[in-house]
Amino acid sequence: MTDHHTDPAPDTKDWTPDTKDWTWVLERACPECGTDATSLAPGAVAAAIRSALPRWSAALSRPDARVRPQPGVWSTLEYGAHVRDVFRVFHHRLDLMLTREDPEFPNWDQDATAVENRYADQDPRTVATQLAASGRGLADAFDSVLRRDLERPGRRSDGSGFTVVTLARYAWHDVSHHLHDVRA
Repeated sequence: MTDHHTDPAPDTKDWTPDTKDWTWVLERACPECGTDATSLAPGAVAAAIRSALPRWSAALSRPDARVRPQPGVWSTLEYGAHVRDVFRVFHHRLDLMLTREDPEFPNWDQDATAVENRYADQDPRTVATQLAASGRGLADAFDSVLRRDLERPGRRSDGSGFTVVTLARYAWHDVSHHLHDVRA
């Protein structure tokens, strides 16, 4: 996941994919957004997600939600569509971790998804509604994790390993960081 996406236009395939490894946020606070998820339990992440949903709704209702603040930086709408999809992807990954032994997560190219799904052309109200529903779904899923399942593993194809706990923390940093990006 990334902070500032650098695709030059939402309707082209001419962009620079984000190749940063953000897993370091599991070990220390993010100096850019200030989020410190290093000690959060899934239940605390669930509460944080729920508390962030009205902020996303407010940001997506701004008159300038479609406007990119500068070339190569996503608009609030694009970030909102991304966060909606983050909720969905992480919910799926959590489900895999709870139902399979050490699953490898399907790859997700977030930058390609933004272009293919034309994030910039979506309706901000629809995105806000979908984001809220997806966020509540992920929060409910994190709330339902049993203590015995907290250390269940899963991994990305690049070898980055997660437990249910660190997956929750990683997800929260992404959501919180993008709130910082859109100044919400």
